[in-house]
Amino acid sequence: MNFKRLSLGVLTAVGLTNMVAVEVAIAAEEIFVPGLVYRTGPYAPNGTPFANGFKDYITLINERDGGINGVKVVYEECETGYNTKVGVECYEKLKSKNPVTIIPNSTGITYQLIPKTAVDGIPLLTMGYGRTSAAVGSVFPWVFNFPATYWSQATSVISFIAGKEGGLANLKGKKITHIYHNSAYGKEANPTLEALSKKYGFKLTLLAVDHPGQEQKATWLQIRRKKPDWIFMSGWGVMNQVAIKEAAAQGFPMDHFIGNWWSGSENDVAPAAAGANGYTAATFHAPGGDTKLHADLKKYVYDKGLGGGDVSRIGEVLYIRGLINYIMVVEAARRAQDKYGVKVPNGEQMRWAYENLNVTSADWERIGLAGYPELKVSCNDHEGGHPVLFQQWDAGAKKWNVISDWIPVMKDLVRPMMEADAAKYAKENKITPRKCM
Repeated sequence: MNFKRLSLGVLTAVGLTNMVAVEVAIAAEEIFVPGLVYRTGPYAPNGTPFANGFKDYITLINERDGGINGVKVVYEECETGYNTKVGVECYEKLKSKNPVTIIPNSTGITYQLIPKTAVDGIPLLTMGYGRTSAAVGSVFPWVFNFPATYWSQATSVISFIAGKEGGLANLKGKKITHIYHNSAYGKEANPTLEALSKKYGFKLTLLAVDHPGQEQKATWLQIRRKKPDWIFMSGWGVMNQVAIKEAAAQGFPMDHFIGNWWSGSENDVAPAAAGANGYTAATFHAPGGDTKLHADLKKYVYDKGLGGGDVSRIGEVLYIRGLINYIMVVEAARRAQDKYGVKVPNGEQMRWAYENLNVTSADWERIGLAGYPELKVSCNDHEGGHPVLFQQWDAGAKKWNVISDWIPVMKDLVRPMMEADAAKYAKENKITPRKCM
């Protein structure tokens, strides 16, 4: 009896070992990409379309292309609720599955994951958010924040305002107020705005709004008193909605109220109805769903009942931003496969791919987003310095219209600031910067 039980146990153990081996073998033929998302919590209205864009692009790659160069992509979400602690827990849970990239989807989570991913050898992609100085690849080899950072975005906002005022020289004496979410994210643009204020002579006022942003009476009393010529906002979630409503109630000219690219979605302007008409926002991609990519999403994802949300919303700003995040992951994975002759790239191979990423006009056309400018990353430049677009809300038509050309960023101003901040980080954390050719 005991012998039989022992034999059964041995056989079971062998069987389990073989099963594990089979599972590992299968996993080795698949590319794993996790999604740190927030479909719940105070920022869920913004997090949900973003997450749907994540999911739908991976579904499209599998359904239309059979994966990346024929290798299936496995996608798994982990709910963070936009909570930094929970986001770190998601990372710890998912990193053993060998993700080709981690997208933290939060500046707070980004700051916590920067040292962790450097140790674990996993690329961290923080498109348009996170730590700005992580653009310095010699100090932050595992972090990528293309196509542009908060600091670069701020320079384009000031250039846009200058264009409306007749040139940079005409900014002198103008009053510009920055309303910002009182968090690591919201504060990111302040150093650049302060440097620009000194350089061009405009009067800068910084006004913080505490999370979640529903209480802003004191902020708008100050705005009424200071009477700024322009307002720039770095907000998120309900904060944006409240601010736009307050501005409309005060009669502030909405075409002089500019949001950053996290303050320029349909969710931000719709609650103010006609009051939001003319509100303007920065963006690093065009709004709307009239592209070849969107046609493919309808055909291969939504017509098959595989969509993450409502097909009527796939032209919205935050959904498109979710798509673009995984467009970059897929493009990097494809390049890593080609370079190293592998099916499933490891972290180091993906890092090489990001550092050598050059998305040309022809690539954008292949992707289905014709007309996007080239994006080029290098060993020491993980931002790329991508230009910025500006869009304006048409309340009657309920849509965003692009109202500018692609406006270049002031790289000559922000890059030295990035390098100084990165050098400080390296010193504090005893990091020896690598040499980038």
